[in-house]
Amino acid sequence: MTTPFTISTATPLDIPAITTLIATSVRTLQAPDYAPAQIDNALATVFTVDTQLIADGTYFLARAPSGELAGCGGWSFRKTLYGGDHDLTRAHTHTPTKEPARLNPLTDAAKIRAIFVHPSFARQGLGSLLLAAAEDAAIADGFTRFEMGSTLTGVTLYTLKGYRELSRTETPIGAGQTITVVHMTKDTRQSNSAS
Repeated sequence: MTTPFTISTATPLDIPAITTLIATSVRTLQAPDYAPAQIDNALATVFTVDTQLIADGTYFLARAPSGELAGCGGWSFRKTLYGGDHDLTRAHTHTPTKEPARLNPLTDAAKIRAIFVHPSFARQGLGSLLLAAAEDAAIADGFTRFEMGSTLTGVTLYTLKGYRELSRTETPIGAGQTITVVHMTKDTRQSNSAS
């Protein structure tokens, strides 16, 4: 599949642009699924940049031919399922969302993390491209299973890409608000045997 987008690995210098892209993406593309107050609180808590992904070299940027940042997303070999550096859900629950322990590719699922697309580039296959880049990198590191905490907005795409829903959780985002996060999983061993 030919794509006009180029994929690169994010660096700390990219954090301001990633932060802007996440806010633009969430405010526009997730508006049908979450109320404005939920979006505001999520952007201050769970929809923030996770610098551990950048430090690990597992977070990718997609750029348009013009050089404009069109999307971002990645994967992790750590236990954290979702959330960013400013994730305050730990203050509201007994289970931390930031779990830096490394996963074992033989027994654990790699985590697909924080895929966001700029609205100007939506519906052009960019989410699929970022997902494939994350999955391919995780496979190269020995993983055969993936899991994610998807937004409601992403469920349709991920289902089309072979993920199945395990559960839905109301995740605290501050100010008495929650958002629905959908725990999804995919096993490449089952996908390959079915084809």
